[in-house]
Amino acid sequence: MEGRRYLSSASREEGLTQLETKNFHQIVDSSRVPVVVDFWAAWCMPCRIMHPIFERLSKKYADRAIFARLNVDENPEIASEYSVYSIPTFIIFVGGKPVEQVVGAVGEKALERAVAKHI
Repeated sequence: MEGRRYLSSASREEGLTQLETKNFHQIVDSSRVPVVVDFWAAWCMPCRIMHPIFERLSKKYADRAIFARLNVDENPEIASEYSVYSIPTFIIFVGGKPVEQVVGAVGEKALERAVAKHI
């Protein structure tokens, strides 16, 4: 749970860290464990489909990674910074740098393979 110590300024919902522009870099850049970020929007049906999958993975790998969500409508600056033009987009950060990106409503196994490579 070492990575969890950086979450004091982030809100938590359902075991997931809720990111926004003001805390994104603080959490992602300072984490000693990989950070998996779900870029999503409330109106996005594929995002809703992926949410339970993302939540299951967050529980499975809770001791080895931080799983976080960023609403692109409320935080367009961060979405733009990482060239997120389609949602859902999942970006895995290691050492504060993006190392892998998964775009779209993919199967649970595909997303898990991407995550598992970096933890």
